[in-house]
Amino acid sequence: MGERAESKVLAGAEGTGLDNAPALQLVTSSKRQMILDGMLEAVGAEGYDRTSVRTVLDRTGVYRQAFYDNFGDKDECYLQAFEAGVSRLEAIALAAAAGETTWQDQLRVGLGALLDFLDAEPDYSRGLIVEVHAAGPQALEKRGEAIKRAAEFVDRARGLGAEAPPTIAPEGVAAGIHSVIHARLAAGADGGFRKLLPDFMYFAVVPYFGAEAANEAMLAAST
Repeated sequence: MGERAESKVLAGAEGTGLDNAPALQLVTSSKRQMILDGMLEAVGAEGYDRTSVRTVLDRTGVYRQAFYDNFGDKDECYLQAFEAGVSRLEAIALAAAAGETTWQDQLRVGLGALLDFLDAEPDYSRGLIVEVHAAGPQALEKRGEAIKRAAEFVDRARGLGAEAPPTIAPEGVAAGIHSVIHARLAAGADGGFRKLLPDFMYFAVVPYFGAEAANEAMLAAST
């Protein structure tokens, strides 16, 4: 279930400049993991409101008792699935960026790995990124924390380039990238996310390094 998009997920993540991201939370129970993945996939395919515990059980083949041994209800399960899903994506980015030394290379490789995952797992991604709006304030708070971590990484470029962007710049970059992905997933896109990488790189680089460097980053991401 999504393994092809994260074959390097447990590769070394130290020394990437992303050390403040939370570690991947490994799930000890294979059935619990199946339920978490199945919840996001079901919600992404059916919508949060139309997804029930039965929907998840039918998709995963897990018995009802196994579900209630781990979760009190659908809402609790989704919230834990969301947290696990965010950790999964962050771990994919960490693993991909582990061998890079510069901020631009870390961003290009890490973001590229995330976009590859979106292409490979559109339902899972839709359940994580789009349907969180229907899951309530706790889930939205968790999403806000994840975007904040992305913005903090973006702002690591401050002082590395010739430009001094306003303090709102990193939030704008992180939220802007998220908004584009959200809109395309919400519209039913099942691919084409990797093609967005050059534009995303330009958008992220230009506030800190200027237009010339942003053009170079866009070209590097196109190859």
